[in-house]
Amino acid sequence: MKFWDDIKHKFSHTVYERIKNNLPKMSETEAEALNSGDSWWEAELFRGNPDWQSLLNLKLSELSLEEQSFLDNETETLCSMIDDWKIVHTDKDLSPEIWTYLKQAGFFGMVIAKEYGGKGFSAAAHSAVVMKIATKSLTAAVTAMVPNSLGPGELLYHYGTAEQKQHYLPRLAKGEEIPCFALTGPEVGSDASSMPDKGIVCKGQYQGQEVLGIRLNFSKRYITLAPVATLIGLAFKLYDPDHLLGEKADIGITVCLLPRNHPGIEIGKRHIPLDQAFMNGTVQGHNVFVPLEFVIGGPARVGQGWHMLVECLSIGRAISLPAISCAYGALSYITTGAYAALREQFNMPIGQFEGVQEALAKIAGFAYLLDACRRLTITANDQHLKPAVASAIAKYHMTELGRQILNHAMDIHGGRGIMMGPNNYLGRAYQGMPICITVEGANILTRNLIIYGQGAMSCHPYVRKLMEAVHQSNVQPASNEFDGLLFSYVGYIIRNVSRALVYKCSFGLAAEAPHSHLARLYQKLSTLSACYSVASDMALMSLGGNLKRKERLSARLGDVMSYMYLASSALKAFHDSHEPETELDVTRWTVEYCLYKGGEALNELIRNFPNPIVKWTMRVMLQPFGNPYKIPSDKLEHSIAKQMLSNSPLRQRLSKLIYIKLDENDAVGRVEMAFQALQKAQPLLDKLKKWQHDGKLKKSHCKAEQANYAFEQGWLDEIELQAVMDCENLRKQIIQVDAFAADNV
Repeated sequence: MKFWDDIKHKFSHTVYERIKNNLPKMSETEAEALNSGDSWWEAELFRGNPDWQSLLNLKLSELSLEEQSFLDNETETLCSMIDDWKIVHTDKDLSPEIWTYLKQAGFFGMVIAKEYGGKGFSAAAHSAVVMKIATKSLTAAVTAMVPNSLGPGELLYHYGTAEQKQHYLPRLAKGEEIPCFALTGPEVGSDASSMPDKGIVCKGQYQGQEVLGIRLNFSKRYITLAPVATLIGLAFKLYDPDHLLGEKADIGITVCLLPRNHPGIEIGKRHIPLDQAFMNGTVQGHNVFVPLEFVIGGPARVGQGWHMLVECLSIGRAISLPAISCAYGALSYITTGAYAALREQFNMPIGQFEGVQEALAKIAGFAYLLDACRRLTITANDQHLKPAVASAIAKYHMTELGRQILNHAMDIHGGRGIMMGPNNYLGRAYQGMPICITVEGANILTRNLIIYGQGAMSCHPYVRKLMEAVHQSNVQPASNEFDGLLFSYVGYIIRNVSRALVYKCSFGLAAEAPHSHLARLYQKLSTLSACYSVASDMALMSLGGNLKRKERLSARLGDVMSYMYLASSALKAFHDSHEPETELDVTRWTVEYCLYKGGEALNELIRNFPNPIVKWTMRVMLQPFGNPYKIPSDKLEHSIAKQMLSNSPLRQRLSKLIYIKLDENDAVGRVEMAFQALQKAQPLLDKLKKWQHDGKLKKSHCKAEQANYAFEQGWLDEIELQAVMDCENLRKQIIQVDAFAADNV
């Protein structure tokens, strides 16, 4: 026994010293970011043994009757008021009528509780409203979403004092106050620790009395709604050199509220983000004195600003920008499918060309995936969790997929997509998508640091506990507490390695899967999850703190987890729809795509791993023949692309996510009218094509001429002739582009 005790003691001491010496050095803001938030379904995938039944039993968020009514009425009314070409190209602002309606209808108070005069809506409702508005105008969507996302309202609701809530929240809910939040500055973007904006605790005059407060100096930029804001949330570093609050001189990042008319505050010049018209600008302050009561949460919350911001970001990051991405996915599916069916080249619809079908398939698969991921992730919000990792996955991958969808949609539309004007329904979305990529955590940072960094801390059952144990002075190597954690971790690794080997050797058949038409895909995902958990632990053990600096390796580990999360969201959506046959192919495409991308990320992790022994071990155990997953087949892509050209149930479901007004003066509505006219006229057009093939009709690009001749011959009746004429008239309208006089551009 003594021999084994000595072995255990030596092993424990070696591991303790290795962890202690290899812990990465982190700034306080990095540590706050990596340790914030709650784990969610992604933790199951991270640990290598996902419980699929728990996912399938999860009830996704749904809109209440009140929320659905707001979406069907107030949101529809708002969209009907919007002329985005006039807003962006002419006025550079929303109309006064729209500003008034946003306030009076309660758009600025969607997430504020009813007790404070707000709507008290769920994350699902917030997402649905932003999504529908975004399909009409990004400017209007951003204006509506910012007061409901990361900003004074949310911070006040979670952290404000009772007095602050009672005073500000009713005013914010009614639109009497327009909020903005000032965090980013010329010297600070992702690295908040470099923030030069300072506050010094001191005494000063406020309303004729000497009070304890803060002397502020700050310069902020990229602040959305700043030009029109009446209430400014401000983040700054707080110092107490005279120890008026306590022994600590460097108190840390703090957030406070500043009325726009407070002495010393200057709202500066306006920015123009990629030619969008939503308000964005600069805020400066020089020697601004505020009492301590201006701190959100009061004096008790000084120094807690970064924690507050990161926690709120983990909530809001899952809603607003993913909603906009999902909106563009649905908009692209509806309009591009219609355009590909209506636009003809070489005497056939362009949607029948295989090259176009390849792009159509990606639009279809990504649009389906975006809505599935959105619905799964906002459910965590509505369960009052702070889904830090899931929200980072959603923000990064959904905005990137949104960008890819728009690229494919623009490619298919060709010249129709790039000519700007009132009738271009994709151009502003294409222009504005990089804004979504950039804000609420730039995508490069999110992928390389946040997803796996937070994932390892919140999803791994032992990493955080071991790190905390090493940091505690009363926990020593070979102590019962440390030994218990360490050997539990060893057992966890052995179980995961065993599971991965069994799954790999059985080609996934040993993995449990729910009863489903896609049971094999569940098994493949379980196999990838088991392999991922092994690769993750091998990377953590061999690289330690160096993994933080190996950003591309960390990013690939994050990619594998992300694609598993995305694939499982698609399987969940398919299950909750009762596995309709009409969505079988698009779900299969989506999951196969995610498996391929996840397997490729794991393959690249192994190929680029710096330790040759670990690299060889991972290769032999996990991917001896490279990526085992294949990209979706041409046959599958043809099937889902063809489905886009018809009025399929999926098309009907996605159309409910966007704003469509069946009016020839509405760009999207006119495309939809033309598409529906095509569905009605298609059997007749097929007859014309057959008669042409049989030699009864002359070959002509003009269907109207052929239809008139067929009518004269008695082959078509008057109703049938009118159906063809209506389709042709609308088809010609939707392929036209805007043109302007030379002096009116």
